[in-house]
Amino acid sequence: MQTKPETKQDISFEDFKDQILNDYKIAVTSRECSLLGRREVLTGKAKFGIFGDGKELPQLAMAKAFKNGDFRSGYYRDQTFMMAIGELSIKNFFAGLYAHTDIEKEPMSAGRQMGGHFLTQSNNPDGTWKDLTQQKNSSSDISPTGGQMARLLGLAQASKIYRNVGETNNEGFSVNGNEVAWGTIGNASTSEGIFFETVNAAGVLQVPMVISVWDDEYGISVHAKHQTTKENISEVLKGFQRTETQDGYEIIVVKGWDYPALIEAFNKAGAIAREEHVPVLLHVIELTQPQGHSTSGSHERYKSEDRLKWEKEYDCNVQFREWVIKNNFATEEELSQLEKQIKKEVRDGKKEAWSEFLTPIKSEKKHVVSLLSDLANSSSNKSFINRLKNDLISLDEPSKRNILSNARKALRYVVHEESEAKTELINWIESFYTRTQPEYSSHLYSETKNNVTNIAEIPASYQDDSEMVDGRIILRDNFDKLFENNPNALVFGEDSGNIGDVNQGLEGLQKKYGELRVSDVGIREASIIGQGIGMALRGLRPIAEIQYLDYILYALYVLSDDLASLLYRTLGKQKAPLIVRTRGHRLEGIWHAGSQMGGLIHLLRGMYILTPRNMTKAAGFYNTLMESDEPAIVIESLNGYRLKEKLPTNIGELRTPIGVVETVKEGTDITIVSYGSTLRIVEQVGKELLEVDINVEIIDAQTLLPFDINHDTIKSVKKTNRLLIVDEDVPGGCSAYILQEIVENQNAYKYLDSAPQTLTAKAHRPAYSSDGDYFSKPNAEDIFEKVYAIMHETNPEKYPKIR
Repeated sequence: MQTKPETKQDISFEDFKDQILNDYKIAVTSRECSLLGRREVLTGKAKFGIFGDGKELPQLAMAKAFKNGDFRSGYYRDQTFMMAIGELSIKNFFAGLYAHTDIEKEPMSAGRQMGGHFLTQSNNPDGTWKDLTQQKNSSSDISPTGGQMARLLGLAQASKIYRNVGETNNEGFSVNGNEVAWGTIGNASTSEGIFFETVNAAGVLQVPMVISVWDDEYGISVHAKHQTTKENISEVLKGFQRTETQDGYEIIVVKGWDYPALIEAFNKAGAIAREEHVPVLLHVIELTQPQGHSTSGSHERYKSEDRLKWEKEYDCNVQFREWVIKNNFATEEELSQLEKQIKKEVRDGKKEAWSEFLTPIKSEKKHVVSLLSDLANSSSNKSFINRLKNDLISLDEPSKRNILSNARKALRYVVHEESEAKTELINWIESFYTRTQPEYSSHLYSETKNNVTNIAEIPASYQDDSEMVDGRIILRDNFDKLFENNPNALVFGEDSGNIGDVNQGLEGLQKKYGELRVSDVGIREASIIGQGIGMALRGLRPIAEIQYLDYILYALYVLSDDLASLLYRTLGKQKAPLIVRTRGHRLEGIWHAGSQMGGLIHLLRGMYILTPRNMTKAAGFYNTLMESDEPAIVIESLNGYRLKEKLPTNIGELRTPIGVVETVKEGTDITIVSYGSTLRIVEQVGKELLEVDINVEIIDAQTLLPFDINHDTIKSVKKTNRLLIVDEDVPGGCSAYILQEIVENQNAYKYLDSAPQTLTAKAHRPAYSSDGDYFSKPNAEDIFEKVYAIMHETNPEKYPKIR
């Protein structure tokens, strides 16, 4: 199927010539940055470099087809594109190499990511959205190859939602869904599973997405023959080509050194995606990589002489230069003069960026040298301190680490001395650390008023005659209110739509809100999360459903590498308030009863992990999260949907606080902390222990990230002087984390009369059947006997051994 590209207004030859020469200037500027950037790495000023040389021309063509409101989800070689859309200057480029922590100087990540990882800023300083329709947008890159594909799907799907769901609030986010999501990826990375998962999903969904494959025939040193069937991704994907009667892709192949063909191909791809909401695969072939994969090695080691000769001849910038001269846009002399000017601009920009990076550090060095000099003159260990001072003086290009390290080491020599100089040095160290550490550690979570922990609790309210209903009814009715009150909210997942999820928590909602707001998707966990991330980046409020907690492992790399790190790696300049809904804990069998909490709490720092014990608490979590703009996972208790709960009168309004524990039973003898389904067993055992005169205090953790921000658990331990963590995760998993939080961070060790203990599941996955659960995870008798044994140690006469 052929589609004509959108037409352009006629322009004069001189205007056209100016555009051509401007493109050439950007291409040469980008190349000079790459060449000089490599030298900066080799001299040690930068730690690592990965550049976009050899890909300049197709990126210029993509920039011409890229419009305000569009989004890029890209590859770490797209520097020319970012320069072409006006979002990356020469100084920005080098500031990224130097890891400048000033977001104004290094607007891509304030030094938190390696160079080559790009973004545009979507948020104002207070966390509110910018008008995304009035700017060209780039979602924040990540290093894992192929990782950008999942998010790309959601960025494109947002346009479909905005175009087809009339009730959405699209102000500042979309103009009738006309925005295209542009993805870029290297040819070798198309071997990744997430690439194929995304390609398939986009073909099913029919979303406005253009995937550009930069094909230079290698993946680092490995040739395409080891990467891709037929050595050609567009050949492999021919079955996705749309026809007159079947939806699919438009597939376009173009040579990466052919400037006019590239302009035509990208305009055509953009028009098809924008107007028809059809995904496009744009395979850009015959590209080169003049400096090899990265500064870690040379491509001469693995490319033949013939290949290297071909690359030199068909370097896209070389071909572009010849085309410009051949078509009389400029002479050889004019281009040579322009190139000379560009080299100087790049050198000057590099020098300025280095000076701006180094000058404040040198100022700190000078100050610390003075402090060390004063300290040495007042100390009996003068020679040792002077050695540190002289080491610091010898550094012409010091780092913050050098300065702080020498200052801290100096204090070792004056441990037994007191002086004004020592006090001044300590004050500087503390001040410098307080000022500097946030440059590397801030914005793991929101630092605006919308942080979820700022949202106040609204308890569930009841009437005297409140009905007892299945827990799923509370969830269903709450989701109904949630979608009614928030037109940008939507939910999608395996079996979420037509049947209302496998546990009927969304029963009847697709019929009420339509197939785009309550929708079914295929079995593809990673791209489900990608859909959510992309849509959340564009102002929608998605709930991505992963059917069981066990299956979240198939999406974990997307959650960990992309979503959880997003706010941090963008210094708060991008946000994706995605809610991941799943269900887990105790039921039946290895793949339907897992509790991978230890892994999740360590791999997903930057997200909230919520473990409600019942569906009323779960409903409250969803409502709280919808008031915020941060990502979270809500893990509903898999065996709780049919358990009876009182139906609250304030469905849709109740809010469960995040980061707050709840004491569900008061006691005096021992504090037991647990969560989720296991908590119900603990509550049962608490009643049984009263029969042997043991009165336990039971605390529901409720949220694991963060855990107990108010430090309420320590108040309980002060009273009981004993602590037990009961957890259905493996030994050393979540229980170890909770134990550290209480004993170390809350200083509970001061108040313990017995060793704090944990009771966990066995080291293996839970075996099938109720017996499998009994022998794999903590059961009522395990908990009873564990508590009894702790009390026996305390008072063996009152609590003699059971066995």
